[in-house]
Amino acid sequence: MNAQAGDGKLLSIGDYYSATQLRADRWSTLRETAESLHVHGIEGRQGKKLLATAEALFAALEPIELYWAFPGAHAFEHLRRMLEQRNIDELSQAIRRVARALTSGAYRRRTIPIGGEDHEEDFEDESALPLEARALGRPYFEVLIVDNVNEHQERFLRNNLIRMRRPEDPFIYEPVIVPSLEDALMGILFNHNVQAVVVRPGLSLKSRNDLALLKQYLSRVGDGEDVDGLQPSDYGPEACRLIAKVRPELDAYLITDRSAEDIAGLDLGRCRRVFYNQEDFLELHLNILRGVNRRYKTPFFTALKEYSKQPTGVFHAMPISRGKSISRSHWIQDMGAFYGPNIFLAETSATSGGLDSLLEPRGPIKEAQEYASRAFGSKQTFFATNGTSTCNKIVVQSLIRPGDIVLVDRDCHKSHHYGMVLSGANVVYMDSYPLHEYSMYGAVPLREIKHTLLKLKAQGKLDRVRMVLLTNCTFDGLVYNVQRVMEECLAIKKDLIFLWDEAWFAFARFTPTYRQRTAMGVANHLRVALRTPEAAAAWQAQQTELEGADDETLLNTRLLPPPDARVRAYATQSTHKTLTSLRQGSMIHVNDQDFKGEVEQSFHEAYMTHTSTSPNYQIIASLDVGRRQVELEGFEFVQHQIESAMAIRRAVASHPTLQKYFKVLTAGDMIPEEFRESGVKSYFNAEEGWSDIWDIWTRDEFVLDPTRVTLAVGGTGWDGDTFKTQILMDKYGIQINKTSRNTVLFMTNIGTTRSSVAYLIEVLVEIANDLDDLLDDASKMERRSFENRVKALVEHVPPLPDFSRFHDAFRSGPDSPEGDIRTAFFLAYDEENCDYHALDDRLMDLLTSGEELVSASFIIPYPPGFPILVPGQVISPEILSFMRALDVSEIHGYRPDLGLRVFTPEALNSLLKT
Repeated sequence: MNAQAGDGKLLSIGDYYSATQLRADRWSTLRETAESLHVHGIEGRQGKKLLATAEALFAALEPIELYWAFPGAHAFEHLRRMLEQRNIDELSQAIRRVARALTSGAYRRRTIPIGGEDHEEDFEDESALPLEARALGRPYFEVLIVDNVNEHQERFLRNNLIRMRRPEDPFIYEPVIVPSLEDALMGILFNHNVQAVVVRPGLSLKSRNDLALLKQYLSRVGDGEDVDGLQPSDYGPEACRLIAKVRPELDAYLITDRSAEDIAGLDLGRCRRVFYNQEDFLELHLNILRGVNRRYKTPFFTALKEYSKQPTGVFHAMPISRGKSISRSHWIQDMGAFYGPNIFLAETSATSGGLDSLLEPRGPIKEAQEYASRAFGSKQTFFATNGTSTCNKIVVQSLIRPGDIVLVDRDCHKSHHYGMVLSGANVVYMDSYPLHEYSMYGAVPLREIKHTLLKLKAQGKLDRVRMVLLTNCTFDGLVYNVQRVMEECLAIKKDLIFLWDEAWFAFARFTPTYRQRTAMGVANHLRVALRTPEAAAAWQAQQTELEGADDETLLNTRLLPPPDARVRAYATQSTHKTLTSLRQGSMIHVNDQDFKGEVEQSFHEAYMTHTSTSPNYQIIASLDVGRRQVELEGFEFVQHQIESAMAIRRAVASHPTLQKYFKVLTAGDMIPEEFRESGVKSYFNAEEGWSDIWDIWTRDEFVLDPTRVTLAVGGTGWDGDTFKTQILMDKYGIQINKTSRNTVLFMTNIGTTRSSVAYLIEVLVEIANDLDDLLDDASKMERRSFENRVKALVEHVPPLPDFSRFHDAFRSGPDSPEGDIRTAFFLAYDEENCDYHALDDRLMDLLTSGEELVSASFIIPYPPGFPILVPGQVISPEILSFMRALDVSEIHGYRPDLGLRVFTPEALNSLLKT
């Protein structure tokens, strides 16, 4: 994206979602401007216009460059002086070199001189280098030093730290020096290269930098913080604490002149070491490298690499181990050529030789899981090599006993429903709010969850309620206010367990806005918050106020949890879906205060039940490496992921041709007004620019993950599945996962590039232009046919059915919402208990006449991909109408040649009698 609008004017700060985008585009535009000045000169109207543009670009970049080591504030000032002195030839060459180094990443590998002749290596793109060459280089990072020093002192700090470098150092870094606590916070939010922060005693509080876009970064951490009231002696410790709050993966080092006794009682966040009144630069240098190396280590991946180098004789299972069955073959050499030797050298069924057992980890796998626990903020983390479907079953089976009541998001992943069958749970399905217009469900309102808990409490069943199971975020990007849900549910039942299915949300830990809505982030917050005197006093005051209150009052009140509530949270994540891992690489994160005493043994048994005794070591190694990546560059990659999605939103919302046929669904489209306390309908509009999503994510009951871009395509006349398969995939090679009747879902991830985004926009514009041409040449009948197809997709959408109820045969009483799904599931194993009905008018007549038909199986249409019927559920006319209106070819559990599988009246009556 160029930093100039179509009329040649510089895009305003309001046109940018992030300062990182702003910086990249303005350096690119400055390069183009300098090259034009070199060609056209500075005289005449064009020359003066180019000079003015260059001066404006320098002014825009000046406050940003403070936070980066390359090119650095001094080099930047040198470039500006070249412009002032009209040394255009040298300026053009220097800016071209800087811009190329920023784009290619060359500054990470070597020193980039500002002056001198251009060399071919100046234009090497780091990503284009062979993997072997990049792997041999030393990783680069930057160290933020916070100290309000003059130019001479700054040079002293920088030179002394750089002088400590040694050839044997595993990494290389450059220092960035900023004067204040506010600048430190802006620096770590803005500069993704920063891996360590050194806080010195001379720092000040306020930043002199008043760039509006950078000030927005400060607002993200200012909520609930009173930094203005700090004493100067507290600036250093407070900086360490806030750094840990914003980017907990970073290492902080505090240099202080306060006594050890004063420092010992302070919250220093994740400060790794305190130095007292010393300028021991070598010790500081070694600690910085040691801290980064702590995150860089990959215990299992390293062990697997070492194992692959051993001259091992294979006398165990797996002929493919060491590649022997391939290298000796005359017919499958192409497989060896395709994959290369290393994957086979690292393949084994052994757990010795430096390796480890996933089922009983004591070595590098155990260590790798501990590192993952640190990275994702859990108390325990467990690796899984067969996907989050298995993770869900492990957690459910380890926590739920037969007869326990579980509150379940009805349109959650099917693995949860099968987990309920395995565990023998009594299930209470809760309905999400429907989005009929787009044939998709939203999420379960908190009021619905509280209402269900209060109803069970009134029935005397609260002691049997064990767990609340919710999907966060949903496939379509709807994110719960996790803290509010947990607090208000714990106010009703203080030992409730929460299972948050974060299959599509593993990346959320690594950016401050998202982290506040993750299971592990909230669990860690509640562990601290519930122990404070303020929390106890607030709870006691509310108890007095609500004494004798009816359910309606409780539903309308934001309830506070008691101070002795137990924090019990589990999260299952598909690491392979949103972070770097081979397919089926997943993790289970545990933050349960009662895990050690109550759950550990049953969890171990459930893990043994569902985990293969021959797990794939390559998947485990990829989980280990994926953890390393997010601890060192997760913040950077997630920021780019969000920026890519925002670019798509902005392009579609502002392109006149695209608006004819497409619409990106906004928060206002996907979240009803009563769940949007902020009142914000869209993250971007052409008149007001970008909304502050930090404020939205802090307040609203539901928010929309901007990395999920749901595009309404009904205006094209194609349904979602046709648009996905025949247009995007077959014609343009664009792959997506999810569709609904009239939408398709684009998901950006940490691997999405700006080129990919540009290609997608080009494709959508081409499709829109082709439709324009088609309609221009269409006859009256053809145009009418097109309009009818659009109406069928946009206006005549079948309403989504709610969960009906479980049949009385699977309930403990007529007023009981919970159902014994396990009994229903296994009752259907006997074919004598089942019958079939075709989806025709006769079946509808039976239902409308009052006859009860009960599903004997899960019925799961793709799309939308969630069960619309579960075993034991009464089939309602609304569900049947929805099924008959579906135009999808894939419905799991339904056989068109036989019809809908239901229980016979005799089978149901036999259960009722017992």
